[in-house]
Amino acid sequence: MGTETLSLVVIFILAISIPIVFMILSSLLGPKRPNKDKLEPYECGIDSKTDTQKRFPVKFYLVAVFFILFDIEVAFLYPWAVNFKTLTLELGVVPFMSMLVFIMFLGVGLLYVIKKGALRWD
Repeated sequence: MGTETLSLVVIFILAISIPIVFMILSSLLGPKRPNKDKLEPYECGIDSKTDTQKRFPVKFYLVAVFFILFDIEVAFLYPWAVNFKTLTLELGVVPFMSMLVFIMFLGVGLLYVIKKGALRWD
């Protein structure tokens, strides 16, 4: 195994083992004094007035997907736009076309969210 591979394996093992060790230590060493107040569902310091197990409308999830979709778009679009001139000079029209396809996929996602009515709040 090369040095780079060994380094990745060590980091992976640490990334998995540290949270597991902390969770075990927390459960072993942490205080265990359950009472009625601690076992209640907590919501912003206010007592729940309704059932906490009620279902949310699909619109909330569609808005979350919508946010993630366009958040990822910005994460990919910004570095591409910063290096657009260099990319175009080196690779020609290929980077532009690939980003055009990417934006078209995002447009389809936007049309889906609009069609499902996630942006209409009645």
